[in-house]
Parts: sequence; C-alpha cells; structure tokens
Amino acid sequence: MYSLALGSAVVLLLVATLIAKLPLRWWWIRACEFPRLQLASLALLTALLSLPLDPPWRWVLLGASLGVVALQARFILPWTRLWPVQVQAAEPGQTERCITLLIANVLTPNRQASRLIEIVRRQDPDLILTLESDAWWQDRLDEALAAKWPHAVKIPLDNLYGMHLYSRLPLDNTRVEWLIQDDVPSIHTEVTLGSGERLTLHALHPRPPAPNESEESLWRDAELLLVGSEIHRHPGPTIVAGDLNDVAWSRTTRLFCRISGMLDPRQGRGRYSTFHARYPLLRWPLDHVFTSEHFTLKALRVLPGFGSDHFPILASLCFRPSRSTEHDTPEADGAERAWASRTISEARAREQKT
Repeated sequence: MYSLALGSAVVLLLVATLIAKLPLRWWWIRACEFPRLQLASLALLTALLSLPLDPPWRWVLLGASLGVVALQARFILPWTRLWPVQVQAAEPGQTERCITLLIANVLTPNRQASRLIEIVRRQDPDLILTLESDAWWQDRLDEALAAKWPHAVKIPLDNLYGMHLYSRLPLDNTRVEWLIQDDVPSIHTEVTLGSGERLTLHALHPRPPAPNESEESLWRDAELLLVGSEIHRHPGPTIVAGDLNDVAWSRTTRLFCRISGMLDPRQGRGRYSTFHARYPLLRWPLDHVFTSEHFTLKALRVLPGFGSDHFPILASLCFRPSRSTEHDTPEADGAERAWASRTISEARAREQKT
C-alpha cells in the first residue's frame, strides 16, 4: 500500500511536470507552469520516501522523482542566486538618471488604503502603479498622493481591471489603450527623468487564464506579445510593469522577453514572489518589472502586505545606456515572431469564453 500510494504521487508529479510543456492554452495546463518550485520540493520528498522501498520500486520511484527535480530545476535555476544576473547592478551616484517604481495590486474589495499609503510614503517612489483600483481607491489615492505625485493617469473600474498611475516625474504622450479586450485597459506613456532624458513605460494587467476569468491563456498571451512586438518595432529606453498574471519562467513570459528584447531584473537574484500574500507555500512572481538594455538595477524588493492578496514590489532602475553592451539581450527567431503574430491575430478574431 505504501509503495502504491507513493507511486501514485510520483506519477502525478511527473504528469504535472510534463503537461506544462504542451503548447496548449487551456488554463489548467498553463497553471502547471506556476508551482515549479513546489513540484520540485514535493519530488525531493518522494525521492527520500522511496529510499526504504525494496528494488525495483526503490529505483523506479527514486529515478522518476529525481527526473522531476531535474526538469523543474531547468526553469527554476535562472531565478536563483546560482545564475548570472541578467540586469547588471547600478553604480552609486547620478540619482537624477534613476527612477523608482512601486507596483501594487490592491485587490478591489480590500479597503486598507491607509496601509498602502503608509508604504508609499515610507518608500517615496517616483511612480506608483496600482492595479484593480476602483473609484473608491481613486478617492483615497488622490487625497494622499496628488500633492507630491501630481502627474496621474486614472482608470477607475469595478471589474478588477482598474489601473492608476501617479508620478512625480512628468508624463508625456500618454495613451490609455484596450489592446486585446475592450474591458482590459493598459497605460503607455513617456516619463521624463530628472536628467531630462526620457523613457517609455508600458503598464499592463492582462486577464488571467483561470476559472471564472478565461478558460484559455490566449488573451493574456496576445496582450504580452503585442506589447513585446511594439517594443521590438520601436526600440529605446523602455520599462514594462504590472501584474502580468504569469510567472517569470513561463513559456509566454520568456517568449515576451525574446520578442521584445526586454530583461528580467529577477534573473540571478531570486523569485521575489508577490502572490499569494496569505499562503506562504503557494507563492510565485506575478507582478513584474522588465527593462530594456539601457538600465541597470539599483534595488528590487518585495514590500510588506497591506490586506491585498498581492505584496507590493519596488524596483529602482538607473538609466545607463553606456552599459548596454554588458547585458545579454534575448532575441526571438523568425518562427517565434510568426507564432506571436498568429497568437495576436487569433485573440483579436475570437470571442472569449469564460
């Protein structure tokens, strides 16, 4: 009975590991990309539990368990300190060429605005991006932030896709766009640094593949790839930020980075998991900051919770175009760009089913 129960657990771990490799968009398949660390940890446990068994069960289950660990480690390792960093560390000084961004998915029903405002005041970022913020949140944020962060883009919605951007730095050529779906907005704007230099910011919160949201990842994937393609067509100093409803190591996010040439500051530093704030054993990085090769990293931190199911994340970047050659910029091949184009076209043509 012991060997049968353990064997069943190993089979489930192996199936969950292999199914994530399938190029299918069903939400339950794409969900298998999220808990890679958890699956690897469970596989290590089953490997240990298989040691007391007699051959051949011992070797079969031990080998299968270690196979799961090896397959998952291929995805996990780049987001550990065992891997080279992808965004180089900033040198001290030239603060007028640096920018600090705080991202917070507030969770619309959460009403602990004072706790978030306290975090914002303590961290004193240049830009604050909130997701899931509705009219109630806008009233509280306006009252607390308008004086010090006078430049703002406000999209109060009660459908979980509201979005607000507050900035002490000037914003120009600002556009609110509904890229793939007419109820999911995004913000695209130029930000002028204290030095007078400009960068482009894309703020995103695509719809997740999940029950009661979307039975497929198509619309999320298409929004990310559409923005990635736009960045590739118009290269320049760029930051992409937001709750992407995807993990850093997923097929789609890695393809987004190759399509756009964007870099992930997490690589070589850690996972910096922001969701789920209430369940320590079920956490992964959903809130992201990606940068073009023009930036170095001064700081990256996950901040304390404030009642939301997400932790805020803070990123401080410095504009250093002279150090661009120090970065190994990812690049997509022709087949990947064609696949991205087909995904975008399909998402625009199809009606979503939830």
